[in-house]
Amino acid sequence: MSRTDEAAASVARDSRPEPDLSSAPPIAPDIAQQERMVEAMLFASAAPITAAEIEVRLPHGCDVAAALARIEARYAGRGVVLTRAGEGYALRTAPDLGFLMEREIVETRRLSRAAIETLAIIAYNQPVTRAEIEEIRGVSASRGTLDQLIEMGWIRFGRRRQSPGRPVTYVTTDDFLDHFGLPSTGDLPGLGELRASGLLASRPMPEARASDGVQAAFLDPQTGRPPDETP
Repeated sequence: MSRTDEAAASVARDSRPEPDLSSAPPIAPDIAQQERMVEAMLFASAAPITAAEIEVRLPHGCDVAAALARIEARYAGRGVVLTRAGEGYALRTAPDLGFLMEREIVETRRLSRAAIETLAIIAYNQPVTRAEIEEIRGVSASRGTLDQLIEMGWIRFGRRRQSPGRPVTYVTTDDFLDHFGLPSTGDLPGLGELRASGLLASRPMPEARASDGVQAAFLDPQTGRPPDETP
């Protein structure tokens, strides 16, 4: 080959396009690194993710199933385990340790004016029927109010009256006494004590609103509001 031919061949080699390495699929890392990558995705995801969703984020050629199997084996018996929900995978608290995540919450609700008034009427007039409660209050007694007081454990059903229709009566319970710090219903403050403590005005009350007096025994003396209910 002449020098001219050699020069031509050299130019031909130099003019060939270089391969585009950027378009070549990345080489899959070793299985340990694949496991780390899958673990990171599981940890970061709030919702379970599928094997297909994991695969599209990994380098080409990764074995998602093998990585998941290794993670499952490594977490077995630990506080966090690999769980499956349908087609998705997630890292979750071990089922037998779920009780540690539970927290008992006491929800505090405030009794309505009608409820505290009804409770006071029952406390001072027990045993008392619903009709008698309505007569004292001057308005109808809501069934929901009575049910709420029963659910709280502060009142219960008493004996039925021997009058026509044999209406049921309502009485207070030991839980009621315990909540208000009373040894017995005989320790309920009288109207004189209520007036002396400033909870009642000294002037006589209209009979139609006599319930205002008895309900004052259960109002917070600082705020004048009903007590909190802690079921």
